[in-house]
Amino acid sequence: MIVFRVGHRMGARTARKRVLVVGGAGPLARLDGWLQQNGTDPLFVQHLGEAAAMLREASGGIDALLTALSLDSVDELASMSQIVTEHPDLPVLLLTAEVSPEPIVNALRAGTIELCPLTGPGELQRALTRSTLLHRLRRKLDSTDLIKATRLSQMLGESRLMRALFQLIKRVAQSDVSVLITGETGTGKELVAEAIHRFSPRSRKPFVTVNCAAMPEALLESELFGHSRGAFTDAVVAHTGLLVHAEGGTVLLDEIGDMPAGLQPKLLRVLQQRQVRPVGSNREVAVDARIIAATNKDLEREVRRNRFREDLYFRINVIEIEVPPLRRRDDDVLHLAQEFVRRASARQGKEVTGITPRAAEKMARYGWPGNVRELQNCIERAVALTHLPQITVEDLPQQIRRKTTTGLHQAIAPEEVLSMVEVEQRHIRDVLQRCRGNKRMAADLLGVDRKTLYRKLNRFSIV
Repeated sequence: MIVFRVGHRMGARTARKRVLVVGGAGPLARLDGWLQQNGTDPLFVQHLGEAAAMLREASGGIDALLTALSLDSVDELASMSQIVTEHPDLPVLLLTAEVSPEPIVNALRAGTIELCPLTGPGELQRALTRSTLLHRLRRKLDSTDLIKATRLSQMLGESRLMRALFQLIKRVAQSDVSVLITGETGTGKELVAEAIHRFSPRSRKPFVTVNCAAMPEALLESELFGHSRGAFTDAVVAHTGLLVHAEGGTVLLDEIGDMPAGLQPKLLRVLQQRQVRPVGSNREVAVDARIIAATNKDLEREVRRNRFREDLYFRINVIEIEVPPLRRRDDDVLHLAQEFVRRASARQGKEVTGITPRAAEKMARYGWPGNVRELQNCIERAVALTHLPQITVEDLPQQIRRKTTTGLHQAIAPEEVLSMVEVEQRHIRDVLQRCRGNKRMAADLLGVDRKTLYRKLNRFSIV
């Protein structure tokens, strides 16, 4: 049979493929002539360890891996697992004449995916053809909104406000007008700008970010508009500005509220005429880039105080998108925290699986003035400090630990006297509500496995 993983390196039938054949002294050596006659250049090695080394050196020059090894030994399994981990897009085909489940199980353990019976070279050719067709289908799907939607994965949130924001991003992306993204520091304004670019017809062109507050006026002017050779002392060569460099793409002018006053009329001229004049040059250069601006300032107030040009404000603010602060997204705090725990644990190589109920209560009641960025930093710190499978209150920063715990205790009036069963029932309902019905997340926060949670839900008739 053939066990194979479908990857995207298989080219068209007319292009010669480079296939790495492992165990060439065995039965696969007889396929040498057939492979070459069918547009394939085989490279023979004896062991999977050699194959792993060659794949690393080839840097993407191998189109598929073909082997008849049984994967019975621990070393073979380990080498194959290493290969499929380091090269997830590489098609791997395992040939065997045995009709036994053991090779199949071993192959699946090594990371392979699909199975196909082998009756001769023709079956191998059909398998290779099939992988090519599946690759073409995958590439076609990649251009659809269904796959593009996964590019919003960096923007996490299930609250009503975030769902509305996602829908607005998709609508705005289809136009080519200027967009002003407003919101507090740490809310993810740059992620919104990038999502607009990814959903737009310009998605295959550059996405360039310029921080208008990070550079002095002269340097920012040179970076944006470019300069000619000899324009100033250090201008030994001509420099193409980022507005021109982003040809066909999108430019994010981050912190535009801090743009120096002297540059504001020059930017306005670029937006009006779609042309830029590099510093020290008399030549106009066409600009074809969508402009998105972002700020944490109240630009209307800046205009009233004569700190920002009114005409530039109206030019960049054709559509305004406000990114809500985290304190208005209560439903998202624990959802974001759990995802950040997963990422931080993987990055730090620790097995932290969740957050204790008391720590979750503290986090849910905290105001998060630094928004999502502060929450992410908090989780990164907590994962680094904890020595337990779950983040506890003691792992949280002091300003969060000081916050008075509410939630369950707030739901119980001072004069109420409840049994432990009633307290537990209310606590489970409260956690489920905070998790928006996500039972897996609720189980993590409650510190129980899902079977235990389902048993309690049935016991308390909680739907």
